[in-house]
Amino acid sequence: MPKLENLHDLLILELQDLYSAETQLVKALPKLAKAASDENLRTLFNDHLEETKEHVSRLERIADLLEFPPKGQKCQGMEGLIAEGAERIDDESQPSVRDAALICAAQKAEHYEISSYGTLRTFAELLGYDEVAELLQETKEEEIAADEKLSGVAGDINVEAEEEPEEND
Repeated sequence: MPKLENLHDLLILELQDLYSAETQLVKALPKLAKAASDENLRTLFNDHLEETKEHVSRLERIADLLEFPPKGQKCQGMEGLIAEGAERIDDESQPSVRDAALICAAQKAEHYEISSYGTLRTFAELLGYDEVAELLQETKEEEIAADEKLSGVAGDINVEAEEEPEEND
């Protein structure tokens, strides 16, 4: 763990962590899409994959602006969230119940990203890195939109999951 001497050092460390989180998601989203039984949910995961690739590119642009390597920190938080999602993929649940679980896992990741981007945007603003702050805010808004789309799809899926017959019936 590098020594953090100031807010700039913390920003760089956390940007590397976020880069790791996003690159992990690029690998995980196709698995979520494949596991989804609901067509709208599958489309949402695939669309968000393309957006996530753009988030990775944006973080690489920030790394260029601030002159640091984007790799270097492994995001253990996202690794754990993805592991939880993978457990849901492997569950032998009814399709709508599994879809509800996938949405739950995805929203946990979205909330992690929303809070990360918001915090780092604030750090960038305090440090006077206006372009970096704008790029981080842009991604934060896209993450909020993705979370809202997941909530929209969840409505019908959750009702369907609630109506699934219990295995004991």
